[in-house]
This record gives sequence, C-alpha cells and structure tokens, in this order.
Amino acid sequence: MSLTLPRTIERFLLSPWSLLLAVLLAFVLNSYSLPLTDVDEGAFSEATREMLERGNLVSPTLNAQPRHDKPILIYWAQAATVSLLGPTEFGFRLPSILAAMLWMWALYRFCLRHGDRTTALVATLAMALSLQVGLIAKAAIADALLNLFICLALFGVYDYFVAVRAGQGVRESRRLLAWTYAVLGLGFLTKGPVAVMFPLLIGSLLFISAGHWRAWLRALFWLPGWALFLAIVVPWHVMVYLDQGDAFFRGFYLKHNVDRYTSTLEGHGGNPFYYLIALPFVLLPFTGWLLAISGKLWMGMRSKLPEGDFERFLLIWFGVVFVFFSFSRTQLPHYLLYGCTPLFILLARHRLDSERRLLAFLPQILFGLLLAFLPQILDFAASRTTRPLEMALLNELTAGFADASRWLLAGFAVLVAALAFWRRLPVWQGLVLAGFLQALVVFGVVFPVVLNATQGPVREAGRVARQSGEKVVLYKLYQPSFSVYRQAVTPSGKPELGELVLVRSDRYVELQKDVAPLRIDEVYKRGFLVLGRVVAGPAQ
Repeated sequence: MSLTLPRTIERFLLSPWSLLLAVLLAFVLNSYSLPLTDVDEGAFSEATREMLERGNLVSPTLNAQPRHDKPILIYWAQAATVSLLGPTEFGFRLPSILAAMLWMWALYRFCLRHGDRTTALVATLAMALSLQVGLIAKAAIADALLNLFICLALFGVYDYFVAVRAGQGVRESRRLLAWTYAVLGLGFLTKGPVAVMFPLLIGSLLFISAGHWRAWLRALFWLPGWALFLAIVVPWHVMVYLDQGDAFFRGFYLKHNVDRYTSTLEGHGGNPFYYLIALPFVLLPFTGWLLAISGKLWMGMRSKLPEGDFERFLLIWFGVVFVFFSFSRTQLPHYLLYGCTPLFILLARHRLDSERRLLAFLPQILFGLLLAFLPQILDFAASRTTRPLEMALLNELTAGFADASRWLLAGFAVLVAALAFWRRLPVWQGLVLAGFLQALVVFGVVFPVVLNATQGPVREAGRVARQSGEKVVLYKLYQPSFSVYRQAVTPSGKPELGELVLVRSDRYVELQKDVAPLRIDEVYKRGFLVLGRVVAGPAQ
C-alpha cells in the first residue's frame, strides 16, 4: 500500500485533472460569494459599473469623478462579463479568472516548447497554487491580465532568441514578432508602460549577454511591429483625449507611473529589503523548495549549453523585476509576480534536485503553525485592545473562527508536517499536495472569515441602502464597494435631514455632534460600520 499510494499520487499530479483541481481551488473557490474588497476591487468594480450606467466606454469614472489609475482594457473586460452575468462578484472577477487560466495555458505551452510535458505540468501547478497568484486570480483588478500579457511577450522574446540561435532572422520570424508586438500593445492598454518596459529590458540583457545584440536591434526597430502596437494602443488614447483633454495623460502617466516609482503613494513603500521579506509569502508553499535548489540555479545559468541560455533568461527575468521594484518608492507584494513565472519554471526543471527536504518544507510548516494558532492570536489581540474600531473588527474575526474552522486550521498544520516527513514521497509532490491543501484552507476557510468580517458589513449596508432607495452620503469614509452594492454613486460629505449616512463606528459620536441639533437613527449596524438616517430632534 505504501508503495502504491505514491505512484497513484504521481499519476494524478501529472494528469490534466490536477490542473483542473488547482483552478477550482485557487481561482474559483468562493470567488462567486466573497464580498468585494476595498480599496482596489471596489474601485475597479464601481468604475466599471459607472461606465455601463453612463454608457461611456472611453473614460472611466469613480464616484462620478474621472479615474486615471489604469488604461481601459480591464474595464472593457469587466464590462463584458458584467453585461452577461450582472453586477455580481463573479461577474467582476471573471476576467481575472480567465486571464489566470490563459496565463497557465501559455506557461504550459512555453514549457512544452523548451522542455517536456512533466516540466510543463509541474511549472503550471506551481504557478496556480502559489499564494499570491491565487489572490490576484480571484481579484477584480488588472494584475492577472497584466501578468498574462507580460508573460506572453517574454515568451515571444525567448522564442525569437531561439530562432536567432538557429540562424533565422526577422524575415523568418515575422509571425512571431507580430504576435509579440500585439501582446505588448494589449499589455500597454492594461497597465501602461510597465507592460512594455520589462520585456524590452529583459530581452536586451538576454541578447546582449549571448552576443546576439544585432538581431535584437533588428527586432526592436521592426517597423511593422511598432505599427501594429500603435494600431492597438493609439485609438483609445485619441478617444480619451477627445473626451477629457490631457487629464488622463497627466493623471496616469505622470502620477501613476513616474510619481508611483519616485514617491510613496497610498502608504505603500519604499524599503529596498521589502521584497526579500515579501517573496517567501508570495511563493508559498514553494518558498523552501526555491531555497533548496538555489545552488543548482547558479550552476545551470553558467552552462554553455542551450539549457544555460534558458536558465539565464529565467534568472534575468526574475532579477530585473526584483531589483527594479526593490528601489521603487511605492511597493506592493503583487508587483513581484511580474517576475515569478520564471521561478515556477525553474522549480519544475529542478524538481528532482531538491535533497534538503526539511528546508524545502520549513516555510510551509511555519505557515501551517501560524494558521493553526491564528484564532488564539486573534483572541489574545481582542482581549488586549481598547480601541473601538479594532475591537469591533477583532470580535467579528474571532466569532468567524468557530470550533470547526479552528480544527480545520490545526488539521492543515498536521497534514503539512506529515507530508514533510513522508520520505517516500518526492519533495515536489509533497509541496504540490501542500499547495492544494493551502488553497482549500486559505480560500475556503481563512478568506471567508476575514472578508466577511472586514467587507461583509459594507456589502450588507450597501444592499440595505439600495432597498431603501434613499439618498446616501459617506461620512469621512472611502468604501467604493458600497457604491457597487448600492448600485449608485455615493458622494462624500456631511449628511442633511432625511438622508442616509454611512459612517465608521468609531466616528459615530463625531457625526452626531456634526449634525446637531439633528440626530442619527441607526438603520443598520454591524462590526465597524453604521448606516443611519438623519432625523429631526436632539440625539438620545
């Protein structure tokens, strides 16, 4: 039995059924029921909702004000799925789920072209089951789509490199180069210059390091490619200029590109060691696996064989992204994903080289212990805090982790430890199984508790406000998902007589004083939020 079970596990992991299970657990599970998160999901979703409501598919707005955070493609994608499925969580998130699935498919096909089927399957499983990929794959934001286009562009760059190495030139590679320029254009319409900068910079370093810089210059100055790129990018830019003037160009290209790199925006940044700390969490459960094979990676890159060129390309890809964002003044964990796809390939290529089993499993064991003790940590924090807002949130969280959830979290830690000490199971198989368990626990247990505590009140308050049909004001609060659930733009300001107002519970007393001699009657209250109505008469 002990010899048969590992073989059965290997057959399953190397079958298409494992990929399907990874998609269902990491990308789909609870994406249809979890409330939208603020700020990002709420902002993207509300901008898409307003776009459809206004009938203006050129210039997104958020709370009736122009939104210049991103170009148009993600809004068009969300508008298409919401038009089919309605303004539901799944409708807003479906473009990200589909983009992540296409990202998996592109990775699989690329690994088949430059490796073998087993490597392709393992790399795709590692990608799908890593923690941060699962997070953005079910998030109604632009990053899954951007990662897809960055990967497609860089896969095209390396395919062209292989063609050059085989003696082909631009003429023989026209179809490949046209495809690469097209996905650069689509990436640019998704998130701007970053989608072009990384493929060009990484490609330059690859070709120069291999002595093929002339072939790279010919590809860079291939005019039909740039004509195709401009044909994709320019029309919408012309339309948004005709609609808004230069507001988008100033707001997006200056503030959200130049200023985002040179200045700290929204409190995100900027420490050069930030991504050294973030990388282990981004790659879970495969962090230790990467550490266990790190020595092999350096040896592989130095090889003079074609495999050395391939591994050098993968390490250049990761290194450029890591260094670039380490010196950015605005930093977020998911930025590092632009450079993590090559790590998934390297893990798969060296899946049999991992001999340090304890090191490979140690980060995941520690993560399992953290989740196992999470309810107790929250209980302790709730008993020590005196701040009303923190107390409300912690009470919601501790109530969410009921006895069943606590046993599931503890069981996850035990199963991860069991996989670590099951020596007849290869390291890579044990970690992929841990990835399935992680996706099930994180997206099936932890996320529902956390999001229902932090975003559930927003969703419920929005639905209550929508049913009332009354005018609503946000008081010193920014919760764009409230407008999504209310299905109407919600202004900020001081409420007037007869209006509803949404306020944080710790600012409720301040609001009462601000509207005096009127008073606020509670309509809905849960956790950190209060929805009230301004009525005549002094506060009770």
